[in-house]
Amino acid sequence: MRPAIFPLLPDPGCLLLLLVSWLFSPARSEITSLDSGNIDDILNNADVALVNFYADWCRFSQMLHPIFEEASNVIKEEYPDKNQVVFARVDCDQHSDIAQRYRISKYPTLKLFRNGMMMKREYRGQRSVTAIADYIRQQKSNPIREVQDLEEISSLDRSRRNIVGYFEQKDSDNYRTFERVANILHDDCVFLSAFGAISKAERFSGDNIIYKPPGENAPDMVYLGSLTNFDLVYAWTQDKCVPLVREITFENGEELTEEGLPFLILFHMKDDLESLEKFQQEVARQLIGEKGTINFLHADCDKFRHPLLHIQKTPADCPVIAIDSFRHMYVFPDFSDLSIPGKLKQFVLDLHSGKLHREFHHGPDPTDVAPGQPIQDLASSPPESSFQKLAPSEHRYTLLREKDEL
Repeated sequence: MRPAIFPLLPDPGCLLLLLVSWLFSPARSEITSLDSGNIDDILNNADVALVNFYADWCRFSQMLHPIFEEASNVIKEEYPDKNQVVFARVDCDQHSDIAQRYRISKYPTLKLFRNGMMMKREYRGQRSVTAIADYIRQQKSNPIREVQDLEEISSLDRSRRNIVGYFEQKDSDNYRTFERVANILHDDCVFLSAFGAISKAERFSGDNIIYKPPGENAPDMVYLGSLTNFDLVYAWTQDKCVPLVREITFENGEELTEEGLPFLILFHMKDDLESLEKFQQEVARQLIGEKGTINFLHADCDKFRHPLLHIQKTPADCPVIAIDSFRHMYVFPDFSDLSIPGKLKQFVLDLHSGKLHREFHHGPDPTDVAPGQPIQDLASSPPESSFQKLAPSEHRYTLLREKDEL
């Protein structure tokens, strides 16, 4: 007869310790895995969502995983409602359709969404629990400053773009639309609001929104559409807050290069506003149809001396107009030619057709040579791109694609 075997029972003290640990340990946050079946529903219902686009084979993605999860745990304690803040992830190898939809060009990429809308600026800060948690807290803060006296409006910083909403009450559909727009565009404009008796003098025809552009003498612009139509309010506000010609700085250079469009840049001295105004006018007059094929930018000559040196220029030569295709830089012949009808547009079209590249390597196109004049192959080498150096670093991301040569 075989001896009876009795299982060993755990020490009751150990059981009690495990139970107490389980009861009092903070809840671990689940990182939501997104796929084509749930992504729209989850993002549309989230006030704020931070999505990690990653690949398992990418070492930078592997390093981020525990940091991202711990940041989610920290934020979950502060915002326990599951729809207030969502931390989510997309395995881009498994869901390449989603990666293509959001134009993912590097791993890991952290993109911010508000009620399903992807924000233009992704997270590019430190990859630490503290930095990511602070970023989310900032995104959850109120982007609108409430004024208590209309005198505050008259003393606004007129070097900034200001959007002011005047409402009868805060608890209204009109204000909720304004709030949604401000949440999206608060990096580009200053948003202010006034309510009730304080705003009454500005509400002679009902609630309204006013844009106060930079410049002490610049006239105000009034929004005339429906205040409950988010798409209309957003489109109008974006047009005012995001200028056609943007300034490039070392802070936003990575973001701009990652848009993937060549740069048409005016280099000018900081106080030379006249040249900047001329450039803005000609871009609006000649190149509005090229928006979406090239980025229109202006840069401080003193801060961007190095790119100027690449094209054999110095701040003393400013204003200077150039194209950076991310392969090479091409110089507009003369700033004084800016006002010649079609001249600036042709410069951009010559980039897209490849003519600028051909002429730098082989001299003028045959069609540009006078009849009877011999065609010479004048091989040359255009300066390399300078702004490509501001693109995302291979020491921080796994980059996925190369740009075509222009």
